Amino acid sequence: MSEPYRSTPDTPPDTRPDHTRDRTPGEPSDRERVARVALSRLTEPGDPRIAGLTAELGAVELHQALAHERDPGNGVLTDVAERLATMEPERDLEIAARLGIRFVVPGDAEWPAQLDGLGSAGDVQGRTGAPLGLWARGPLRLDGLDGSLAVVGSRSATTYGADVAASIGACAAGAGVPVVSGAAFGIDQAAHRGAIAVDGPTVAVLACGVDRAYPAAHRSLLAHLAAEGLVVSELPPGSAPTRLRFLARNRLIAALTRGTVVVEAAVRSGALNTANWAGRLNRVLMGVPGPVTSAPSQGVHQLVRTGAATLVTSGEDVLELIGVSGAHLVEEPRGPVRQRDRLSLRQQQVLDAVPVASGARSDSIARAAGLGLVEVRSGLVRLHALGLVDEGPDGWRLAALAHR
Repeated sequence: MSEPYRSTPDTPPDTRPDHTRDRTPGEPSDRERVARVALSRLTEPGDPRIAGLTAELGAVELHQALAHERDPGNGVLTDVAERLATMEPERDLEIAARLGIRFVVPGDAEWPAQLDGLGSAGDVQGRTGAPLGLWARGPLRLDGLDGSLAVVGSRSATTYGADVAASIGACAAGAGVPVVSGAAFGIDQAAHRGAIAVDGPTVAVLACGVDRAYPAAHRSLLAHLAAEGLVVSELPPGSAPTRLRFLARNRLIAALTRGTVVVEAAVRSGALNTANWAGRLNRVLMGVPGPVTSAPSQGVHQLVRTGAATLVTSGEDVLELIGVSGAHLVEEPRGPVRQRDRLSLRQQQVLDAVPVASGARSDSIARAAGLGLVEVRSGLVRLHALGLVDEGPDGWRLAALAHR
């Protein structure tokens, strides 16, 4: 695992709850942190009303209004009334600390500034805005993800798609670029495992609490990421996944990363929601092509056809697009250089006039080539030196090397 993305190994992690730590200048206040924990428990992630009210009133004032049963507007109090009775934000922080989970909010040194762009990215399928905070579990730091790569795609991945996703994940992580995905079946799992295979950094962004294993079959994968990488969510510990929470989660995957590559996505794939967010945020969007008859690749092909995504076929292509200028440059693919490629145009003209089977005299070759006899004889001598023609009793003929 690349050291720049680890917490300092010589400093033991502070396991005290966030609201009991000594703060550094500029760090969010205890009230701010507790208010954001409470709001993350009271409301659904990406709720446009909460995003707007938090920006307008601030998290503390909004929390106080709801806690004192004052409706700040848009019927929010009615929606959260049932949750208010069971809300214990300080206890949430204490339990999280015991589980090794930290709650990172705007103003913290670890806060990923690239998320702030969500505030002006508009609304996609009813979700919007930056998260109130992020619950994080693992040694990687959130503020080290500004140059990371998102790899997303179909849960019902083909063998081809899974192989490509794993290859891209391994290539990116091997170059020190953190690979971010959602720990789902199919493409997500393949991307994470590709990164793990090269002992590279990888991050899972969940639509449930970071203390839950979803899907359950990926319990060991998530445990590994929590121990060696990072598991992230804007939902408090204990929260269960829902369809709308997956849609909200997708905006975080796009916003945390410098670019998103889609590997297999049908026309109604949730991965296209992540792609939409990447476009809104002006991040690099890439698509891996599949067979033109493949339904799992139709969504990707549409992104490429409309110009929304750049076609990529390898991890090297991806690194070139998301890297800093001049880094990870990819050479254009070319076939092998042959002896014939090094010949002048006139020499190629002479070579084309030399017969394959029976030999021919120089004057016969000159007539076939449409060149002067002196120039043809000079050309034949040069071609013979290169091993492209042979001279026998019956004249000149092509050598075996000339057929390659």
